Parts: sequence; C-alpha cells; structure tokens
Amino acid sequence: MDSRPDPHTPGPRTPDGDRPQRRRPRRRGARSGPGEQRRRAPRPPSPELIAQRRAALPAISYPPQLPVTARREDIAAAIRDHQVVVVAGETGSGKTTQIPKICLELGRGIHGTIGHTQPRRIAARAVADRLAEELGVELGGAVGFQVRFTDKVKPTTLVKVMTDGILLSEIQRDPALTRYDTIIVDEAHERSLNIDFILGYLRRLLPRRPDLKVIITSATIDSDRFAAHFAQTPDGLVTPRVGDDGVAAPVIEVTGRTYPVEIRYRPLTPEPPTDDPDEPASAPPTGGRVPATPPEEDLDQPTAIARAVAELMHEGTGDVLVFCSGEREIRDATDALADSLGPRFTAPGERNTTPGAVEVLPLYARLSAAEQHRVFQSHPYRRVVIATNVAETSLTVPGIRYVVDTGYARISRYSTRTKVQRLPIEAVSQASANQRSGRCGRVADGIAIRLYSQEDYERRPEFTEPEILRTSLASVILQMADLGLGRVEEFPFVEPPETRAVRDGVALLTELGAIAENPDDAQVRLTPVGRQLAHLPIDPRLGRMLIEAQENRVVAEVLILVAALSVQDVRERPVDKQELADASHRRFADPTSDLIGLITLWDYLSDQRHVRSSSAYRRMCRAEFLHFLRIREWQDVHGQLRQLAEGLGIRPETRGSLPGEAGEGVIRKRVIDADAVHRSVLAGLLSHIGSWDERRREYAGARGTRFVPFPGSVLARKPPAFIMATELVETSRLFARTNARIKPEWAERLGADLVKRNHSEPYWSSKQGAAMCHEKVLLFGVTLVADRIVPYAKVDPAGAREMFIRHALVEDAWNTHHRFAAKNRALREEAAELAERTRRPDLLADEEALVDFFDERLPEHIGTSRTFDAWWKDARRETPHLLTYTLDVLAPGHHDVDQSGLPDTWRQELPAGGDLELPLTYQFAPGEAADGVTVHVPLAVLPRLRADGFDWLVPDLLPDLVTATIRALPKPVRVQLVPAPDTAAAAVQLLPAWDDVAPAGPGAPTFAEAFASAVRQVRGVVVPPEALAEAAQRLPAHLRMTFRVVGDRGQLVEESGDLPYLQRRLAAQSQASVQTAVRRALREASAGSGSGSVGEAVGEGAPAATRAVPPSSGAPSPTASRQGSPLPGTPGHSRSAGRDGTGLTTAGAVERERVRALADLGAAIPREVSTVVGGLEVAGYPALVAQGEGVALRVLSEADRAQAEHAAGVRALLLADLALGEGRITSRWTGTEALTLASSPYRNTAALVADVQAAAVARLTDGMDLVAVRDGAAYADLIARLRPGYEDAVYAVVGEVVKVLAAFRDLETQVRRATAMSLLNTLQQIREHAASLVYPGFVSATPPAMLRELPRYLKADAARLTKAEADPNRDASLAWQVQQLAEEIEAVDAPSLSPVRRARVAAVRWQLEELRVSLFAQQLGTRESVSAKRVRKALAAV
Repeated sequence: MDSRPDPHTPGPRTPDGDRPQRRRPRRRGARSGPGEQRRRAPRPPSPELIAQRRAALPAISYPPQLPVTARREDIAAAIRDHQVVVVAGETGSGKTTQIPKICLELGRGIHGTIGHTQPRRIAARAVADRLAEELGVELGGAVGFQVRFTDKVKPTTLVKVMTDGILLSEIQRDPALTRYDTIIVDEAHERSLNIDFILGYLRRLLPRRPDLKVIITSATIDSDRFAAHFAQTPDGLVTPRVGDDGVAAPVIEVTGRTYPVEIRYRPLTPEPPTDDPDEPASAPPTGGRVPATPPEEDLDQPTAIARAVAELMHEGTGDVLVFCSGEREIRDATDALADSLGPRFTAPGERNTTPGAVEVLPLYARLSAAEQHRVFQSHPYRRVVIATNVAETSLTVPGIRYVVDTGYARISRYSTRTKVQRLPIEAVSQASANQRSGRCGRVADGIAIRLYSQEDYERRPEFTEPEILRTSLASVILQMADLGLGRVEEFPFVEPPETRAVRDGVALLTELGAIAENPDDAQVRLTPVGRQLAHLPIDPRLGRMLIEAQENRVVAEVLILVAALSVQDVRERPVDKQELADASHRRFADPTSDLIGLITLWDYLSDQRHVRSSSAYRRMCRAEFLHFLRIREWQDVHGQLRQLAEGLGIRPETRGSLPGEAGEGVIRKRVIDADAVHRSVLAGLLSHIGSWDERRREYAGARGTRFVPFPGSVLARKPPAFIMATELVETSRLFARTNARIKPEWAERLGADLVKRNHSEPYWSSKQGAAMCHEKVLLFGVTLVADRIVPYAKVDPAGAREMFIRHALVEDAWNTHHRFAAKNRALREEAAELAERTRRPDLLADEEALVDFFDERLPEHIGTSRTFDAWWKDARRETPHLLTYTLDVLAPGHHDVDQSGLPDTWRQELPAGGDLELPLTYQFAPGEAADGVTVHVPLAVLPRLRADGFDWLVPDLLPDLVTATIRALPKPVRVQLVPAPDTAAAAVQLLPAWDDVAPAGPGAPTFAEAFASAVRQVRGVVVPPEALAEAAQRLPAHLRMTFRVVGDRGQLVEESGDLPYLQRRLAAQSQASVQTAVRRALREASAGSGSGSVGEAVGEGAPAATRAVPPSSGAPSPTASRQGSPLPGTPGHSRSAGRDGTGLTTAGAVERERVRALADLGAAIPREVSTVVGGLEVAGYPALVAQGEGVALRVLSEADRAQAEHAAGVRALLLADLALGEGRITSRWTGTEALTLASSPYRNTAALVADVQAAAVARLTDGMDLVAVRDGAAYADLIARLRPGYEDAVYAVVGEVVKVLAAFRDLETQVRRATAMSLLNTLQQIREHAASLVYPGFVSATPPAMLRELPRYLKADAARLTKAEADPNRDASLAWQVQQLAEEIEAVDAPSLSPVRRARVAAVRWQLEELRVSLFAQQLGTRESVSAKRVRKALAAV
C-alpha cells in the first residue's frame, strides 16, 4: 500500500497524504509564487545568530562501513565546485545520512539551513533520528525535522529534515528560499509530483540564487536525466534557461552495500501442464533465481504470505519484510500469520514467553510516529514487518534478511476511460521488484520470495512511470495554481507532460468551474470552487461532486457514489450467466437512474454484513454475482473519503434509519432526494451528458460523440431525453455505463460559464413590448435548449434599443395608451394620406429620420416597453410633448402641396333624378391593381352605379392620363403624336372642364371622345376608336379607376377596375343587400309613424339626393373608411315609385311570399322604392317573381332584371287564371296527333299539357308591355282581352309541337340506320344538337316565333347526315366552324348577365341555328341572311 491514506490523491501531498502545509488561506486575488513580495521572506540571520550556529556545529565522523564514506572527498569536491550535484546509489549506501555531514563539513548550514527533503513522514522522522544519533546531538537542535503537525526546528538548527510537501509550502511564503543555503532532494527517482514540482522550481530559482547548492540523490535509474536537466556553465552555475548550452551536472555513483540474494517464485495459481512430455518440469536455477514452485490449487494472498514466511523461517535466523499493497492487505496478512504461528504470534509491544515467538509489525503511513518508530528499535523476538511500499526505498529497516514480495502496490493513476483519478492495485515494475528484493541483502546473504511467476516478472514494465505521466493534469494544474508555480506549459519539469494532456487538464478544470483561464496571465487563477477543490485531496471531478453535494445536502449519498466511481463495478456478469446476473442485480434497480440503484445496493450490502456471518456473507456475494473483494475496496474507499471530507468540513447528513427491518435477502430503500443527488453528480460530469436523437436512435454526446446506454443499464430500453453517464466505454460501439436521467436545465445552471448560447432571428413582439430572439443553448456541442424565446436586450442591449425605437415608437407596433402615441398615430395617418393622394412618397420623412428623432430623446437604457414606461412616467411631467410629432417632422415639404385637384368624393347624377356621392381614396402602390384612385361603392348601391365619367379620373391626373394614352396607342398612330409630353400638354388645354364631364351628365363626352377630338385639333391626327380601346387596356393601374365594393359594415367585398364585371359578379349579393335595406327602412318607418303609410312617416317629396362622407383622411389602408352621420331623414328615408306619392306604402305590400291576384294587393306595385343607408340612397325595384308553382312579390336590385322577372310573374298569374283542364285539351287531339305527342320527351301527358298552355300564354302576350301591369285593374283588363283566344292558341301550339316531334322522329330513324364508322362523330353531334332543341320543357322555353322553325332545323340535321355519308371531310370542316362559334357564344353567356344582354345572346344562338341550315341544308332556305362574320358581329354587340 502507498503510504498515502487516500486512494484518490493525484496531486502533491505531504507524506501523510495531505497537501503541502499552509499557515492560513491566502486572501482572494493575492498573488503567490515567485512574484510574491519579498517581505514574506524571512530576515537574513544576524551576526549573533551566525555565531550561535557556528558554535552548534557538532563533530563530524563517517561510518567506515558505508559505501558513501569512500566517495566522501569526491562528493565534497563536486558540491564545492558545482551548484547542482547528483549522487546516485542504491538504498543502504548511506547517501541519505552522510551527505548532510559532508555539507556541514564544507561550511554549509551556517549562513543558511541545509534543507533535506524526504517523500514520506516516516522517512523524514527516521532520517532525522539517525542523523542526530550519528552527530551526537539532540533531535531538535543542530538537527531538526518538520512534518505535518510536528515542527522540531530551532533558529540554530543546521540540518532540517522535512517532507517535500513542507518545502513546497515554504515556497509560497519564501519564494527565493532565502532560509536555505543548501537543498538536498532525496529519493528523487520516485518522481512523485512533489519531487517534480521541487526540481522544476529549483531549476527556475537557481540562476537567481547562485549561492544556493542543490544535491539530488537518486537510484541509478534516473540520474542522467536529472544531470541533463540541471545543465551548468563552466564555472559550475546552472544555465539561465532549460535548453541553454551547458555541461550536465556531475553525477557521482555510490555502489550499494549488498550481499547475494536468492530469488524464489511462488505464484498463487498453478501453472498449466506442459504439452511437451520431454520438457522438464522446471529448469535449473540460474543467476541466483529459483524456479517457481506452483501450488497444487489456487491460494489467496494471506495464505500465500503465511506459507512464504514459514518457508523463510526454516532457512535461518533474521527478520522478514513483507510487501503488501495496502492497509487491508496488511491486516489480512497479519490475521493469516496469527493463524499460522499460533501461540508464537506476538503483537507489537506485547511480551511472549513461547519459544520461537515472532513479533509481527505493520508499517504504513497512517500509523502514529511512535508505532512507525518501533521498527527501528531493538527487539527480543524474531520479527516479521508487513509494510507498504514505504519500505521500498525511503528507509532501511534494520535486520532484514528475507523479503516476501506480493508484487502489487497501490499506484495513483488517471483513468482516461472514466476520466477519474484512481489508486488501483497494480503490479509493480521490475525496478520496484528489484528494490524490494534488494532489501534483504544489506546485512547478509538474503532470500526473496515473489508471489508471482518469473514470466509475470519479465512481462512487467522496466520502470515505474513518473507520477506526472499517470496523473490527471487537471490535478497538477490545480495544485500548481494553488502553490503559485505558474502555468504547466511554462514550468521546467524534468519530464514535461504532453501539450494535449495539458489542454485536456485545463479543459476539465474549466468544465468544473475551478479556474478562470486567461492566456495572458502568468498565473492560473482559481475560482472559489477551485480553491475548495485544491483543499480536497481527491480527483477534481469527484471533489466537485462532493462540493455540490454539500450545497444540496446529499453528502451521505454522493459519498457512496464517489467511492463507487473510484473502484471497479462490484456487480459481476459472467458470460455464461449474464441473464441470472442481470435478474439478481435488477432487484436494486431504479427506473430512472443506475446511481440510485448503487445506493440501494450499498444499503443492502451494509444490512447483509450485519445480519450474516462472515462466511455466509461471502457465499451470498458469490451467489448474487457480487465481487467480494471489490465490495471491500468500495467500503474502504468510502471510509477514507469520509475522513478526508470531514477534515475539510464536508460532513454527511444525519439520516434516519432505513424503513422496515433488516433481514437476510431484504432490500430496504432509503428516502432519497434523487434530483439533488443527480445534480451533485452532474456537477463533475458535465462533459458526460447526451441528448436523445430519435432519428438515429442514439445519444448525441459532448464534442461530437455518439453513444447508447449499456444494455445492462435501466435506461437502455426507454432512453430519456437527456442522460448523464459516469463512464463511456468503447467496444463494438461507444457505450454509456452507470447512467441517470437528468434535466437539461440542471446542466445549463451548473455549466453557466461553459454553455454556448446561439442567438438568432431577433424580432419584435408587440405583446411583450420588447425585441425577442431565438436562443439555442449548447454545452460541449450537446443541445440543451433547441429553441427558446428570450429578451433580445440581454443579448444585444443596443440592438434591442434600436428595435424598440423602430418598431414601438416609429411603427407603433406595441400596446400602449400613452397620449403621445395616439397623437403621433393620427399625424402619421394624415401625412401618409397626403403622400398617397399626391403620389409623392418623397414628402414623408424616411424611417431613419424618425428613428433619430426618438434616439436623441430617449436615455440609453431604454430597450423595452417596461423600461420605457418607468422612465416616461416621470419624464412626461416635465416635457409632455417631448415625443410628439409635428407635421413638419413627418412631411417636411407639406406646405408646398396643392390638393385642389384631388377631390375627396365622386358625384354621379342618377337617371331618375338626384345623384350619388361616393368616397374617393388614393393609394401609391406601383405594381398593384389598386394603385391610384379608388372609389368606394356600398354593395347596395352597386347596381345603380354607371361606368360613365370614371374614365376622366381626377383633375390632377389628367395630364398624366393624356400622356400615358398617347404612349399606349398602337405604333402607327403613336409615331404621329411624338413627343408625347408636348402633344399631351397641348391636348389638355383643349379638353372640357373636369367638373362638366366627370359627373357624366346628359351629353357629356367620354374621355376617349374628348381625347380624340383634342388630338385631331392639335396634330390633325384621327385616332380610330379601336386604337383608343386598345390604349385604354394598356394604361398603367394608377390611371384607371378602381372600384372597391364594401359591405354594410364597411368590410371589403371585392374590388376591380371593371365596374360591369363587379355588377354581374355581385348581382345576387347586391340584391340581398337592397332587400335588407328596404325591409329595414320600411319596418322602421312603419314603426316610427304609428301607421301603415311610409309617406306619412317621412313625408312626401323628401329629397332624393344624399351624400356620403368620404373615408377619413390619411387612412393607412385603402380599405379603411369611416362613414359620417347620414343627413336628416336617414336611415329609413324611403320613397315609392310614383313621384306623386301613390303606390304601396307598407312593408307587407312590398314583400309577399305568395300573390294569387294583383287585386289582393290593394294598390299598384311601385316600379321603385328607395331608402338612405349610411348616407347613400339605396333603390329597389318591386316585381312579381315566378317561383315554383306560385308567384311572389320581391324587391330586386336591378331595374332591367325587375322588368323581366315581373313580366314572367304576370304570365304565371295569367296561366293560373286561364288554364284549361287536361281532358278538355287532349279530347280534341286526333289519333295521329296523340300518337306523335306520346313520343315527346315529357315524363307524362300532364307535363306536356302544362308546358303547352305556358307556351300559349307566351304567344298571346308576345309584344305586350307586361311590366306596366302593376295593379288589379290593369290585370283584369289584360285577362279579359286574352281569354277569348286562349283555347285556340293552345291548339295552335299543339299543332306546331306535333310537327316538331314528327321531324324529330324521322331524324332519329335516319340516325339509327346510319352504321358507317366514318360517321361516328357526325352522328354524335346530330344527337346532341337534336337534344338541345327537343327536351322536357322545350315548348314554353322556345320563343313563339322560333317554335315553328324547329322542324326545319331538324330536317337540316337529316340533310347533313345524307351529305356526310358522301363527303365526311366536308362535313367535319363545316362542323368545326359551327363548334367554334358555339364555344364563343358559351364564353359570353353567363347567369350574371342582365336580362337585356341575355336576350341578345339568345338571339345570337338562333342566328347560329340559321347558319347551320345555311351550311348543311341550304336548299331548305333561311329566315335571314347569315354568315359566321354576322354571327360574331352580333355576339360582339352583346
């Protein structure tokens, strides 16, 4: 066992395992190391003190039997002539005790003390005792020593023996080591961190202290390296810098005092049998080595030690030195010897009268000084000393003739796999094995028994690695920073560590928050956490966990885990019993954490150790796949960690007893704050976290690693989103062992100085009243937060302030009730409306000017609405108008703008009298359809609006309109009018006044007419109408009026530059709007008057013209409008059709669901009713409407549609009154007629008879003005005139239908007979055409004049079929012409067309029928001259 008690001590320590001794903690920020102020150094000795020291110089003699005595003169000469001397010799040569005498003899130690360092406390005390004894002085006088807690040094002390940690502590107080004139560094070949620190520091100090002498004693293995490191100039002084040209320091080798040593190998396990029968069982001994004598069965180490000691005792007298790896092994060996020796066993300090008594003494660093010193005292019995490697080189135990070497020691080593400093039990190197065996050759011939095979020995490394190469450089850096030794990369180490290892160490300390790295600083600065870690002699990662555990009050649990992380996993998984092992271990599992499972296992083992016997406990461990020795190591480490932590004030919390009763096999689980435990462990494992990648089904770890939980982990089946792993192991892939679920916010808090925060996409949040941005948080490349919204002010205060000014104050994108904001909003609307109206965006101040306006007035700290409100609350009292715009700020040139040519409203005269006044707004939006002037049209008014006059736009745009029209003309015309601006300027002067033409009064010319006239006068150029029509389509959007239709609540319905298109498309909605308005007005008027007369409610002769208030000026959006209050008499103003005040006056009379007779209405149906809604006159047109089997009275929105619907409604009433019975009509049919009519497409005779009577009514009323039939008298007169001829008209229609059906039947017969494949298309077209003429309802649907023509059209189809059989190609060509015209007609026809236009389309269709006759059966003749050109001309007129 190493002399240090803690198996986790990576950094420099005093021999008792603690760090270099400190008088008191340095204050924060105080400098240490070579740069400290010299006032800390001790004062130089006074002349009186020097005299006293001279007087204290004892007589010096040298034991002649020591090998160093023979080289005394050479050593003295080297020390006298060189600043550094290396003395190499094996243990027992006397160099440790005799070199201080040589220095005294040279006069050293008078003006300064001779410092003599030892790597261990026990050695320091033993060397001081021996030196004082040889000099014949009292210990503490001329020879003193200092170790932890013991200081026996006086001002007159000439030689001070101390541990290397004590010297390191003095360096902090006295950087120049002015107290000393000579430093002896003993056992330098051990290359502990303390020794490397001292040698490096002395290499830096010696050029500044030419008076200081340094003697380095070492075994022969490293002497040349030391000599080269301390290269010297020819005058014997150390070169200023490492690497400077110089001569190596002198090396004086002293041979050891040795006797022959016989080596015997006694391995613990039997050797496998040889396959070669001719090979002897063992080779003859050579070189003093005895071949191994393998045991018949496996032995444990204590038994093997007892057997080896028994074997050696039979060889002769002399003491035995046994080397073990640690305290527990020493106790086990002592127990085995007690059993083996029986009554001869003698404990230290006891008396034993048994013959052949043997005293068994332990020797390790944690023993008291008195117990350690006992090995040097005389003894009456034979002695067995069981020691750790403290007895390997540091001191010589007297009387040793035999050695038992177990071959193992605890060696501090940093695990690159677990990233933790551990002190595992490892096989010693060959050099260490030789040192151990050499211990028995000091007084006589010796025997050394090695408890391992010779092959094992030969496979071992030749030398033990220096501690700095097997230690986490994080610990080294931490200790150097604490000792003030500067940076690792600049420190003159005898064997410098790799640069990569230094970087890794710095990275780890940075991860743990232990250092504040600044490359420009000569010192590594420790943080408060770093200072705590520097006082914890354990691995920094584990120390960080304990510090965090103290904060979280879970030290008790974390101590268990830290100890577990320091040893191998106590749970075994034999290859052939993995399932059984997993099942056994699963009992301790926690579903969210392997760590909590370890704590449960710890408690279980503690319970079982108390309720079971020792042998039963071992059997339980074996049966449950638990490694007994690792469990003991876990418990040992836990106990040591607990002692160290308590020494530094980190004490486990007092917990209550576990729930339930302990019993064999009973698992009790303690109540644990699992989150606190995991947060504490995470503090030391920040680079061991991972986030789950669902797509790749693995964890994304730190620095680009990818891993998955080890299959044995409880988290392997259901991986959580975030995980921490205490160990990453790479086999077939990278696995995470001993895992726990974590929350990313824990890592973000613990690694607050390490996380990288990527901020992107800053944006303005009106709701928050602040600039926000997206934040992504990463820790060593692991995404902790993928996307989080955070205030931008925390990221970029200046940028957040600018965004606040730009978005909140300039763009008004915030929720505020400040008065200045409302005033500024109104002023901006006014300025924006002015710029839109004049098409002068340059009038407005740009955004940057407004930003500057606020930037000059706001304090620097304003960046959010919250900070603004807090500031403005006080600022507005002193300067209430500080942030209020003026129009001069928003539109600097507004004084020079003339708006007289940009009216706010559009006035149009109505044919029936009065006029409409519609709001105008202006938009400057180049490239958009609504660019320019927009007239806002209420939906209810849309049907009444005429397109006339809108082509004149507004006065200010007339010059641009004329210029653009010239440029849009076809080239042959345009070239005659260049230059366009000049021609336009002259033409504008000749145009009529805008006020005379824009209202489109009677006789007012269109813009095209006036333009053509003006151009003809200016240039004599005649512009054709078609050229003007083409130019109108090519005008830019801002020179064409836009019509925006708005609903009852001001909402946008639709907008377009084509008014007729809007009227057609929105006809149904307009109709509904008019009906709603009229109904509401009549209801309100009726209710307000208290009578049924609308005229009485509002007065007759009310003015028909009203006006609409235009949208508020400066509206930010073209769709935004605000209607003013209506004029007196609105809403609810209504006037009837008759200007004399007669007509229907009640709401019930205007709208009826069922009208059986006009006489029932009691009054004439008015042609028009109107009301004023929202400041505009809305007109409706009452009409009888045929619907289903009855007639209703409706108010329609279009006059022409109302006329058509009313005529159809009158016919429906006539049919109901004139209709004859079905039997009366069919009784007069002849047999032939009945047979022919039976083949009609009607579903039954009743349907045919009904349709025939409807056609008879249409024939009788053809040419009559049915629109004028609006009261009972007119209707009675009409029916009286029609009734006498009605029955004859019915029979006349029947006769014509018979002719149509006969022709249709003949055509069908001819079509069925045609079978040629070449006629397939022709036959299909003929069938479709015949079906378009004869179908259910065709009798009444066909105009009376055209019904008699249907037989001719059908005969034309028959003639076509006959000709097509002879010439199919000609037929196909003619059919193509007809089809083209039919498609053109279909493109024009639409349900939204007005009745007049639909009647025109119907006439064109009948023209197309005549064209068919002309093309396919010209011999049948046509009613009129017809051609494709004539058809297209008639279609264009629609």
